[in-house]
Amino acid sequence: MNPYEKKRRWKFFLLIFAIVIGTASVFYSDFFVKKMEREEQVQFQLYVKVTEQSLVMYDDDRFTDLIETITKNTKLPVIMTDGDGIINSYQGLDSTKTNYGIEKQYKKTYDPAYFERELKQMKLQHPGTPIIGLDGKIWHIYHKDSFILTQLRYFPFIQLGVIGLFLLTAYVAFSSARRSEQDQVWVGMAKETAHQLGTPISSLMAWIELMKSRFNAEDDPLIAEMENDLKRLEVITDRFSKIGSKPILEDHVVYSVINNFIQYFKLRTSDKVVFTITGDDQVRAMLNIPLFDWVTENLLKNAVNAIENEGHITVNIIEHLAKEEVFIDVTDTGKGIPRSKFDAVFQPGYTTRKRGWGLGLSLTKRIVENYHSGQIFVKESELGKGTTFRIILKSSIKYEPTSTKRISGMGIDLH
Repeated sequence: MNPYEKKRRWKFFLLIFAIVIGTASVFYSDFFVKKMEREEQVQFQLYVKVTEQSLVMYDDDRFTDLIETITKNTKLPVIMTDGDGIINSYQGLDSTKTNYGIEKQYKKTYDPAYFERELKQMKLQHPGTPIIGLDGKIWHIYHKDSFILTQLRYFPFIQLGVIGLFLLTAYVAFSSARRSEQDQVWVGMAKETAHQLGTPISSLMAWIELMKSRFNAEDDPLIAEMENDLKRLEVITDRFSKIGSKPILEDHVVYSVINNFIQYFKLRTSDKVVFTITGDDQVRAMLNIPLFDWVTENLLKNAVNAIENEGHITVNIIEHLAKEEVFIDVTDTGKGIPRSKFDAVFQPGYTTRKRGWGLGLSLTKRIVENYHSGQIFVKESELGKGTTFRIILKSSIKYEPTSTKRISGMGIDLH
């Protein structure tokens, strides 16, 4: 199992563990909510019985103190209405909105809007309990959940939200720190590699010149290819030296840049793999050639490795005029990629080869997105038939919306 798969599996286990903890917290809180609901219901039923008894014994002073003590200790918000739906008693409501002075506290004066809202909310929560009123008609007593019960009911979700926000913040912070640390490692290794390659490259250049003069081999094709490979090493050294610094982007014809690399690359690949480049040969984009050649190399190497025997690799360049973008599709006839791995192939360490490092496509994504402000993704893939990677770059040519002219730094070309 490669490192990426291990990391992904650990993330999955941690996610399951978090879900289990969250679910247990919700169920545990729900147990207390239901228990409190039962207790409040018992308390309300007691209040109803005491109120009903107080109406029966309205003129009996022996039970007045006891009844008042029980009703005043009731913390539930309660409203009692008569047979005509008029509020004639309440309990546990906001005193700042129900009392208008001590001298008026026994009068049935109240804020109609406030009581109407409270009564409406009570009717939505619980059905009214009927009792026999003083006038012999059916009265109703309504109640709603206490403030503590309401808070307790929503507490698990608030708790999960806070925990989720904390975990998200921690994840983003640790990911950012880890990414910064990875960037430092990338930069350090890249610059050290460039430094280490400098000395042997200089020596090889001297040895090639010595071979030319000693064996009079200025036009020898083998030495010419050796020089090409040496130039390639210089380009690779230049690539590594640019990692970590802001590269200089210049206006280039995309077709020419890719075609030049393919001409070099296909001579060092099996003859059974056929390379084709198609599309618009005048499309321009801002590129850093050493770094963009690295992108092309990684995609072509992956395509070659995906082709087991013989196959075809096509690079198609498309210009999207409306969006001022350049699409570069690299298609192979290899073994394909499962849809579930479309994103995973760009993760550092992900590889399907025994001797692979799993860094090629990760570097490719970094170069395209961080240095060229573009995008790269798996456009489509089918097992056993092949894969298409798409690169999206901003075109360096600006288009006039009401004209067929295209304007670039090279002048005005008319289609």
